[in-house]
Amino acid sequence: MLLAEDDRAIRHALERALTLEGYHVTAVADGVEALAQAHRNPPDVLVLDVMMPGIDGLQVCRVLRAEGNRTPILMLTALVETADRIAGLDAGADDYVVKPFDVEEVFARLRALLRRTSPVPVPGGGPEGPVREAQVSSEAPVSSDRQVEAAGLRMDLQARRAWRGGRELELTRTEFELLELLVRNAGIVLDHSTIYDRIWGYDFGPGSKNLAVYVGYLRRKLDEPGAPQLIHTVRGVGYVLRED
Repeated sequence: MLLAEDDRAIRHALERALTLEGYHVTAVADGVEALAQAHRNPPDVLVLDVMMPGIDGLQVCRVLRAEGNRTPILMLTALVETADRIAGLDAGADDYVVKPFDVEEVFARLRALLRRTSPVPVPGGGPEGPVREAQVSSEAPVSSDRQVEAAGLRMDLQARRAWRGGRELELTRTEFELLELLVRNAGIVLDHSTIYDRIWGYDFGPGSKNLAVYVGYLRRKLDEPGAPQLIHTVRGVGYVLRED
């Protein structure tokens, strides 16, 4: 694991906690060294502070993603506005934790990121998971070991590519996982807790805006002028993928 945090106290405390949790941690104090370490010794996961001198965490994200590096990235940020979170997702981050944070939340989010990249099945079921019943069926997805299709969307699971019609979608790792879950359950309403459990491995509770931010950003990438909206909000319950 690579940890980049310019606040010395936070860096040392988090490095110690992560080490005790069983992670092998390389800790650096700025974005320049983070990029150097990522190139020299590619980590399994990166934990990046957003606000760092020189090259900040967002720039580190953009550089790595532009190079084709798909290593999971967890951002640490003191910025709480939705626009700031979206900027992190747009840069290529997979998840974020807002400061001040509970170290147990950091552990939970890291486990979820690593579980999605691990070849070992995670206890508790596959990506479909339990779902809330709903009326549907003509929209049931076409699926195979390699591809899933529904509502005009096609996903190549091995290549981790997705298309709406003939347009390829540029998705982050978490966006891809979320879209795959919705496509596999097309027409079925998935409640918030089911989505949190399947995508993040942890239900952050009714006060969390994490899911809403990702759904909003995914909608912006999916929606086209004149085309039907695909991801629908079921108020008080969750989300469903279907064509109007």
